[in-house]
Amino acid sequence: MNDILIIILVLGLYFSPVFYQLIIVIRESKKGNKIPLRKFKRIMKYSFLILLPLVIAFSILTRVNFLDYESPITYDRVDQITFENFRGLEFFKKSLYGNKRFAYVVTTIESEIKDDSVRVRALFHPSRSFVYNSHSNSKELLSHEVYHFKITELYSRKAKKKIADLQGPLKNEIQEIIDHTWLEERQFQSKYDYDTFHSYVFREQKKYERTVDSLLNLFAEYEKPKVQIND
Repeated sequence: MNDILIIILVLGLYFSPVFYQLIIVIRESKKGNKIPLRKFKRIMKYSFLILLPLVIAFSILTRVNFLDYESPITYDRVDQITFENFRGLEFFKKSLYGNKRFAYVVTTIESEIKDDSVRVRALFHPSRSFVYNSHSNSKELLSHEVYHFKITELYSRKAKKKIADLQGPLKNEIQEIIDHTWLEERQFQSKYDYDTFHSYVFREQKKYERTVDSLLNLFAEYEKPKVQIND
Protein backbone atom coordinates (compact mmCIF):
# COMPACT_ATOMS: atom_id res chain seq x y z
CA MET A 1 0.00 0.00 0.00
CA ASN A 2 1.19 3.52 -0.79
CA ASP A 3 2.87 5.19 2.22
CA ILE A 4 0.74 8.33 1.89
CA LEU A 5 -2.44 6.24 1.94
CA ILE A 6 -1.21 4.47 5.08
CA ILE A 7 -0.65 7.82 6.81
CA ILE A 8 -4.11 9.05 5.75
CA LEU A 9 -5.70 5.81 6.99
CA VAL A 10 -3.93 5.99 10.39
CA LEU A 11 -4.85 9.65 10.87
CA GLY A 12 -8.41 8.93 9.79
CA LEU A 13 -8.75 6.19 12.40
CA TYR A 14 -7.10 8.34 15.06
CA PHE A 15 -9.41 11.29 14.42
CA SER A 16 -12.54 9.16 13.93
CA PRO A 17 -13.95 10.20 17.36
CA VAL A 18 -13.44 13.83 16.31
CA PHE A 19 -15.30 13.28 13.04
CA TYR A 20 -18.10 11.48 14.85
CA GLN A 21 -18.44 14.34 17.35
CA LEU A 22 -18.41 16.85 14.49
CA ILE A 23 -21.43 15.13 12.95
CA ILE A 24 -23.22 15.40 16.30
CA VAL A 25 -22.31 19.10 16.57
CA ILE A 26 -23.72 19.84 13.11
CA ARG A 27 -26.91 17.92 13.85
CA GLU A 28 -27.47 19.43 17.32
CA SER A 29 -26.56 22.97 16.27
CA LYS A 30 -29.65 23.00 14.07
CA LYS A 31 -31.66 22.43 17.25
CA GLY A 32 -29.83 25.21 19.08
CA ASN A 33 -27.94 22.76 21.35
CA LYS A 34 -24.43 24.14 22.04
CA ILE A 35 -23.27 21.44 24.49
CA PRO A 36 -21.90 19.09 21.78
CA LEU A 37 -19.79 21.97 20.44
CA ARG A 38 -18.02 22.38 23.77
CA LYS A 39 -17.40 18.64 23.90
CA PHE A 40 -16.08 18.74 20.34
CA LYS A 41 -13.55 21.43 21.27
CA ARG A 42 -12.32 19.36 24.23
CA ILE A 43 -11.90 16.26 22.05
CA MET A 44 -9.99 18.27 19.46
CA LYS A 45 -7.74 19.77 22.13
CA TYR A 46 -6.84 16.43 23.72
CA SER A 47 -6.44 14.71 20.36
CA PHE A 48 -3.79 17.20 19.28
CA LEU A 49 -2.12 17.20 22.72
CA ILE A 50 -1.70 13.42 22.46
CA LEU A 51 -0.71 13.47 18.78
CA LEU A 52 1.96 16.17 19.08
CA PRO A 53 4.44 14.23 21.27
CA LEU A 54 3.88 11.13 19.12
CA VAL A 55 4.76 13.09 15.98
CA ILE A 56 7.84 14.58 17.68
CA ALA A 57 8.99 11.13 18.86
CA PHE A 58 8.40 9.69 15.38
CA SER A 59 10.40 12.52 13.77
CA ILE A 60 13.30 12.04 16.19
CA LEU A 61 13.43 8.29 15.59
CA THR A 62 13.54 8.73 11.82
CA ARG A 63 16.61 10.95 12.31
CA VAL A 64 18.37 9.10 15.15
CA ASN A 65 17.33 5.64 16.34
CA PHE A 66 17.65 6.04 20.10
CA LEU A 67 15.89 2.69 20.56
CA ASP A 68 18.97 0.92 19.17
CA TYR A 69 21.64 3.54 19.63
CA GLU A 70 25.31 3.14 18.79
CA SER A 71 27.84 5.92 19.29
CA PRO A 72 29.52 7.51 16.24
CA ILE A 73 32.42 5.50 14.83
CA THR A 74 35.79 7.12 14.15
CA TYR A 75 37.78 6.43 10.99
CA ASP A 76 40.34 4.20 12.71
CA ARG A 77 37.56 1.59 12.96
CA VAL A 78 36.52 1.83 9.30
CA ASP A 79 37.55 -1.76 8.54
CA GLN A 80 35.30 -3.06 11.33
CA ILE A 81 32.09 -1.60 9.87
CA THR A 82 29.44 -4.08 8.76
CA PHE A 83 25.75 -3.71 7.99
CA GLU A 84 25.10 -4.63 11.63
CA ASN A 85 26.25 -1.08 12.39
CA PHE A 86 23.49 0.41 10.23
CA ARG A 87 20.87 0.89 12.95
CA GLY A 88 18.78 3.77 11.61
CA LEU A 89 15.03 3.45 11.06
CA GLU A 90 13.31 4.04 7.74
CA PHE A 91 9.55 3.78 8.08
CA PHE A 92 8.53 4.56 4.52
CA LYS A 93 11.32 4.16 2.00
CA LYS A 94 11.17 0.60 0.70
CA SER A 95 13.35 0.79 -2.40
CA LEU A 96 15.82 2.91 -4.33
CA TYR A 97 14.94 3.35 -8.01
CA GLY A 98 12.78 0.22 -7.70
CA ASN A 99 15.57 -1.88 -6.17
CA LYS A 100 15.24 -3.18 -2.61
CA ARG A 101 19.01 -3.66 -2.30
CA PHE A 102 19.90 -0.26 -0.93
CA ALA A 103 21.36 1.56 2.06
CA TYR A 104 22.41 5.04 3.04
CA VAL A 105 25.13 6.20 5.35
CA VAL A 106 25.39 9.38 7.44
CA THR A 107 28.87 10.80 7.97
CA THR A 108 30.02 14.16 9.31
CA ILE A 109 33.16 16.22 9.77
CA GLU A 110 33.39 17.27 13.42
CA SER A 111 35.78 20.01 14.58
CA GLU A 112 36.99 21.67 17.76
CA ILE A 113 39.10 24.84 17.58
CA LYS A 114 41.48 25.63 20.45
CA ASP A 115 44.10 28.35 20.92
CA ASP A 116 47.07 26.24 19.79
CA SER A 117 45.45 23.37 17.89
CA VAL A 118 42.44 22.19 15.92
CA ARG A 119 40.77 18.81 16.15
CA VAL A 120 39.09 17.64 12.93
CA ARG A 121 37.77 14.14 12.45
CA ALA A 122 35.38 12.15 10.30
CA LEU A 123 32.54 10.28 12.00
CA PHE A 124 30.17 7.57 10.85
CA HIS A 125 26.77 7.64 12.60
CA PRO A 126 25.34 4.10 12.93
CA SER A 127 21.99 5.10 14.43
CA ARG A 128 21.38 7.54 11.58
CA SER A 129 22.48 5.16 8.80
CA PHE A 130 20.06 2.69 7.26
CA VAL A 131 20.18 -0.57 5.33
CA TYR A 132 17.14 -2.47 4.11
CA ASN A 133 18.58 -5.68 5.60
CA SER A 134 21.20 -5.63 8.36
CA HIS A 135 22.07 -9.25 7.50
CA SER A 136 22.80 -8.42 3.88
CA ASN A 137 25.88 -10.13 2.45
CA SER A 138 26.30 -7.69 -0.42
CA LYS A 139 29.99 -6.79 -0.30
CA GLU A 140 29.56 -4.35 -3.18
CA LEU A 141 26.85 -2.38 -1.43
CA LEU A 142 28.79 -2.29 1.86
CA SER A 143 31.92 -1.18 0.05
CA HIS A 144 30.02 1.66 -1.61
CA GLU A 145 28.71 2.91 1.74
CA VAL A 146 32.09 2.55 3.46
CA TYR A 147 33.67 4.67 0.73
CA HIS A 148 31.25 7.45 1.62
CA PHE A 149 32.94 7.39 5.02
CA LYS A 150 36.37 7.30 3.38
CA ILE A 151 35.46 10.35 1.32
CA THR A 152 34.50 12.19 4.50
CA GLU A 153 37.85 11.20 6.01
CA LEU A 154 39.64 12.41 2.89
CA TYR A 155 38.11 15.86 3.14
CA SER A 156 38.79 16.08 6.86
CA ARG A 157 42.47 15.48 6.02
CA LYS A 158 42.34 18.13 3.31
CA ALA A 159 40.96 20.60 5.85
CA LYS A 160 43.74 19.76 8.30
CA LYS A 161 46.39 20.33 5.63
CA LYS A 162 44.96 23.75 4.79
CA ILE A 163 44.88 24.67 8.47
CA ALA A 164 48.45 23.44 9.02
CA ASP A 165 49.67 25.56 6.09
CA LEU A 166 48.27 28.77 7.62
CA GLN A 167 50.52 31.13 9.56
CA GLY A 168 48.99 32.59 12.72
CA PRO A 169 45.40 31.98 11.62
CA LEU A 170 42.39 33.46 13.33
CA LYS A 171 39.59 31.19 14.51
CA ASN A 172 37.19 32.57 11.92
CA GLU A 173 39.70 31.72 9.16
CA ILE A 174 39.94 28.15 10.44
CA GLN A 175 36.16 27.84 10.67
CA GLU A 176 35.84 29.17 7.13
CA ILE A 177 38.19 26.45 5.89
CA ILE A 178 36.20 23.76 7.71
CA ASP A 179 32.87 25.08 6.40
CA HIS A 180 34.13 25.33 2.83
CA THR A 181 35.63 21.84 3.00
CA TRP A 182 32.32 20.46 4.25
CA LEU A 183 30.54 21.96 1.24
CA GLU A 184 33.13 20.47 -1.11
CA GLU A 185 32.75 17.09 0.60
CA ARG A 186 28.96 17.15 0.19
CA GLN A 187 29.30 17.98 -3.50
CA PHE A 188 31.80 15.18 -4.02
CA GLN A 189 29.53 12.71 -2.18
CA SER A 190 26.65 13.60 -4.51
CA LYS A 191 28.87 13.18 -7.57
CA TYR A 192 30.09 9.84 -6.25
CA ASP A 193 26.52 8.55 -5.91
CA TYR A 194 25.55 9.95 -9.31
CA ASP A 195 28.54 8.54 -11.21
CA THR A 196 28.33 5.10 -9.58
CA PHE A 197 24.52 5.09 -9.51
CA HIS A 198 24.69 4.13 -5.83
CA SER A 199 27.17 1.28 -6.49
CA TYR A 200 25.40 -0.28 -9.51
CA VAL A 201 27.93 0.97 -12.09
CA PHE A 202 30.80 -1.36 -11.18
CA ARG A 203 33.47 0.28 -13.35
CA GLU A 204 32.82 3.74 -11.89
CA GLN A 205 32.68 2.32 -8.36
CA LYS A 206 36.14 0.77 -8.70
CA LYS A 207 37.45 3.94 -10.30
CA TYR A 208 36.32 5.99 -7.29
CA GLU A 209 37.75 3.45 -4.86
CA ARG A 210 41.20 3.68 -6.47
CA THR A 211 41.06 7.48 -6.53
CA VAL A 212 39.94 7.85 -2.92
CA ASP A 213 42.49 5.31 -1.64
CA SER A 214 45.27 7.08 -3.53
CA LEU A 215 44.30 10.48 -2.12
CA LEU A 216 44.02 9.11 1.40
CA ASN A 217 47.60 7.88 1.09
CA LEU A 218 48.65 11.26 -0.28
CA PHE A 219 47.24 12.96 2.84
CA ALA A 220 48.39 10.22 5.23
CA GLU A 221 50.38 12.82 7.20
CA TYR A 222 47.07 14.28 8.38
CA GLU A 223 45.52 11.03 9.55
CA LYS A 224 45.52 12.03 13.24
CA PRO A 225 42.59 14.23 14.31
CA LYS A 226 44.76 16.92 15.93
CA VAL A 227 46.69 19.52 13.95
CA GLN A 228 48.89 22.19 15.50
CA ILE A 229 48.34 25.86 14.62
CA ASN A 230 51.42 27.63 13.28
CA ASP A 231 52.20 30.95 14.98
